[in-house]
Amino acid sequence: MRRSLLLDIYRLTGLCLYPLARLLAPISPAFPGRSAYLFPERLGLYPRLSADRGPTVWLHAASMGEVQAALVLLAALREQFGQYRYVLSVTSRQGHELARARLRGLSCIMAPLDMPQAVNRAIDLIGPALYICLETELWPLLLTTLSARAVPLVLLNGRMSERSFRRYRRLAPAIAGVLRSFSRMALIGEADRRRFGALGVAAGCMQVTGNLKFDAPFDEAGAGAIRAAYRRRLGLAEEDRLLLCGSTHGGEEALLIAAWQELGRKRAIPLVLALAPRHLERLTEVENLLQERGLSWQRLSALAGKRRAPVILVDTMGELADLYAAGDCLFCGGSLLPRLSGHNLMEAARWGRPVYFGPYMRDWQDAANLLAGSGGGFRVADMAELVDHVGALLRDAHAYERACRAAHDCAASQRGALARQLAVAAEFL
Repeated sequence: MRRSLLLDIYRLTGLCLYPLARLLAPISPAFPGRSAYLFPERLGLYPRLSADRGPTVWLHAASMGEVQAALVLLAALREQFGQYRYVLSVTSRQGHELARARLRGLSCIMAPLDMPQAVNRAIDLIGPALYICLETELWPLLLTTLSARAVPLVLLNGRMSERSFRRYRRLAPAIAGVLRSFSRMALIGEADRRRFGALGVAAGCMQVTGNLKFDAPFDEAGAGAIRAAYRRRLGLAEEDRLLLCGSTHGGEEALLIAAWQELGRKRAIPLVLALAPRHLERLTEVENLLQERGLSWQRLSALAGKRRAPVILVDTMGELADLYAAGDCLFCGGSLLPRLSGHNLMEAARWGRPVYFGPYMRDWQDAANLLAGSGGGFRVADMAELVDHVGALLRDAHAYERACRAAHDCAASQRGALARQLAVAAEFL
């Protein structure tokens, strides 16, 4: 395969920068922001990684959303192919902490920086028989090096947004060489198949399988008990109604708080408000906002079933998908501002409660259209529309029940991707 000059320059740049990164490693705890977290691991230094050299599957999941999907996939892989060792790599602190908390007997590492020395160290130590990439985080050097070493590469839950497609198209043919490293691709939808095809991926390599994130374990029979347990933990009485706003980003909480206040003051619809920021490092920022508004709140971790405040601030990690069970109206954040692109609606809809979201659902447009078309989800242009719709729905018991059933049924109809994607991976195991 003819190598791209752009990839050669990329490789040489990483080769030259790696010695500097090694020199900085001892002082990495002083680095600003997220880059300090386990920085030596990003250089391919994994002192905690077991030296066991049995057949290994290396699964990569970039951040918390992908890690949640990885947990579902790993459970199925370990049940069906228990003879393999599994190593999970991530690129975010939150994803790493979630994986470490939820996975037992499995190595979780920070992914190596895309530099030749770090990549080769990681591959030598892990010795993968198969590399599985979740979604579409394309590290050119890692992927092409694995391919050159005859390691099969599989892309599961692959997606290609229009924005990413335009960016990658400008890098052709370099990106085509990277994408050809994959032996098989299991893609979320037809639009993803078209975009990957336009970037040079052979049709026979691709298969549309649906979205793995819609296949999170769900105990249909136990859903009522889970809802009751979370409502007790939140200190909610039977008559209390909860507006739960999940995965919120900066700028969204202020809008949602104002809408909640209007529902209570002007529409006479008392609701408890729960805010679950997408990034827990923003908790202090949200608390300052609540204080400025003269509102009292309690953190979920300190509630212990004794709620004294009208606002609950969710400060626990990896719990939102089940916490949605406690809500009466659910709002999925990351959707109110133009710079945002939405989050997984189906993990809220599966609990059979009306799901609201803003106009900016770029990464989840198909799911938004499905849910809105079913009558279980509602796209709102602004907070005035949210107030109007929630107010009307909560006053109409029949309309509310119809929305609940529609949300549940829509989420249920989207399951099945796990079995299809597992079958793709099984071809190489």
